[in-house]
Amino acid sequence: MKRQWLLFSQVVTVLVAMWFVVATLKPDWLNLRASSVSGVTLIEAAPNAVGVPMPGSFSLAAKMASPAVVSIATMQAQAPKQDLQNDPWFRFFYGDREDEAPQQGLGSGVIVSPEGYILTNNHVIEGATEIQVTLSDSRRAMAQVIGADPDTDLAILRINLDRLPVIALGNSDTAQVGDRVLAIGNPFGVGQTVTSGIVSALGRNQLGINTFENFIQTDAAINPGNSGGALVDVNGNLIGINTAIYSRSGGNMGIGFAIPVSTARQVLEGIVRDGQVTRGWVGIEPMELTPELAETFGLKQTEGVIITGVLQSGPAANAGLRPGDLLLKVAGQPVKNVGELLTQIASLTPGQRVKLDVARRNQTLTLDVTPAQRPKPKIQK
Repeated sequence: MKRQWLLFSQVVTVLVAMWFVVATLKPDWLNLRASSVSGVTLIEAAPNAVGVPMPGSFSLAAKMASPAVVSIATMQAQAPKQDLQNDPWFRFFYGDREDEAPQQGLGSGVIVSPEGYILTNNHVIEGATEIQVTLSDSRRAMAQVIGADPDTDLAILRINLDRLPVIALGNSDTAQVGDRVLAIGNPFGVGQTVTSGIVSALGRNQLGINTFENFIQTDAAINPGNSGGALVDVNGNLIGINTAIYSRSGGNMGIGFAIPVSTARQVLEGIVRDGQVTRGWVGIEPMELTPELAETFGLKQTEGVIITGVLQSGPAANAGLRPGDLLLKVAGQPVKNVGELLTQIASLTPGQRVKLDVARRNQTLTLDVTPAQRPKPKIQK
């Protein structure tokens, strides 16, 4: 046994010595390159071919999508006065101040059409008197607001420049949890930045951000200034518009939200074609189903949305929907919560009849309803 161990040690020693000699004198045999700096021998890896990405790299997707992502700078003529100006103690310590200087804001946007249409967030350009767009090639142009949809926090801008880079629209409906994604934007105004992550969740709602919520959640780093930027897949196709983050510090904490490109496309086409987004409306007051409500209305189901109110002479009332009905499906699509129901009804085409599946006591009914156009919200004075 001792002799075998001695023989093994000698073989290993010889092999290591041979490798050292080859690595020093003929490093090309091992795909290594030796260089000497001040008498120190260094081992360098073989260079990669020019233009060939590293294994696992997302550089091709970034190169395809990044040129179409723009930086948006906004300016408001005058900041609103603070209530503290009327506080005598504030005036005692700080004196009478003149109106504040014009406010400036930063955000991002995505060029989605050769005609110069840009998708961004409504909160990026809301209240702005001037909007300047800067492209990745440093060209600049003043943007015109074509329209905005506060219910989804989307806005459409347009610039007048030639040879615009345009991003390809992907299919957000086929996105899956775990898919790799890139977030591209201009965080904190430092310049265009690409971050990577995965799709963490789909269909996020009830966040209190928008009226109609159906967010893609991602852990790709999204920071202030990324709003309105692009969320793209590994092929560089647009699948979402970066909108919001969950953060206790104001910076990225790994929970970001993007509006699916399917929603953004609907808003874009509606605003460009009609000047507004046309949504369906049936005139109901929904509420989340709880065990107490299910017992009150004699329901055995555990999924769906309970209808607590029906507008008289509205589309739902004309279809036979009653308070206490449990709404199970809209146009064949299951209903899980109130936020999802609002989004489903809003996506209906006014005037086009659809079926509602409801549970009433111990029976299941199918009702035909003809949605009307969603009325504009009344402005509170």
